[in-house]
Amino acid sequence: MMENLEAKYYELNNFRFESGEILSSLRVEYCTLGTPIKDEEGHITNAIVYLHGWSGDYSSIKRLKDIIGPGKALDTNKYYLISPSALGSPKSAAPSNSSRGFEFPRYSVKDMVNFLYSFLKENFSIKHLKGVIGNSMGGFQALTWGVLYPDFMDFIIPLVSSYQSKGWNFAIFHYMNSLIEQDPDYNQGNYVKNPRITSAASQFMYLFGLSRDYYESQVSNQDIINSMAEMGQEGLLSDANDIFWRNTAAMAYNLKGELDKIKAKTMIIAINQDQYFPPEYDAIPLSREIKDSQLVIYDSPLGHVGSHEIVKIEKEIGDFLTQF
Repeated sequence: MMENLEAKYYELNNFRFESGEILSSLRVEYCTLGTPIKDEEGHITNAIVYLHGWSGDYSSIKRLKDIIGPGKALDTNKYYLISPSALGSPKSAAPSNSSRGFEFPRYSVKDMVNFLYSFLKENFSIKHLKGVIGNSMGGFQALTWGVLYPDFMDFIIPLVSSYQSKGWNFAIFHYMNSLIEQDPDYNQGNYVKNPRITSAASQFMYLFGLSRDYYESQVSNQDIINSMAEMGQEGLLSDANDIFWRNTAAMAYNLKGELDKIKAKTMIIAINQDQYFPPEYDAIPLSREIKDSQLVIYDSPLGHVGSHEIVKIEKEIGDFLTQF
């Protein structure tokens, strides 16, 4: 099932950004799993949306593969899973695939949510979701869904995420953008050939993606060098404007003072070894702000990317989902 995810595409007719700019024919990349159940009017009633993290796309739902399938927590006989690539991702609408290039609108996390909200309404005729699951920056969006559209879903699950961009996390986004801006080849976003500085920006992110124990457990320093080189190669494939716009949206993200608008049942999932979003600074304060929310924290040497080991808390997720 998960090995052969099929990318599908839809074009939004028109989309208005928070800035007031309106663009037409914006592409949305996505995949689906499971079978939709429809009411008498043809509206899908069993959909769950999965939202990927900073560097992901529709296929990032594979992170949850161990808990997806018949009889598992995310039972594909019960739920219809929709996994889109976010606004700003290369195969959905983004600076890199737009004829406007560096003139592409500077979007916000709220724009990312409204982009997908419009997509669900137009393409699937969905009036109500079972829930929204968001990993990392996808968690930014999941929480924003809960704030902007409190009656649109039954539950939200922000996974290794937070309610605002601050501290260490903010500094990482800011430093990556500073690296890009200071590269003469970037030319304020007006470049013909993608600047190579994206390699260094990607390598910088590698330093915090895993746990300190993971780095210390590497057999030799050469293993670290090899992993950083691999991340650098991946970075070369990432468009500088896509990175810059996405980081700008992330840095402006702040739901402080708005979390009381959330009505959806909320399950907050965190990882003790997460260097991006340590539970004591993010998940635990978040759980205090959302009424009746459930907090689950587990251990993973993979740190922030420990959602690959989410099977460790499949029972907790399954028990939470029995309500819906």
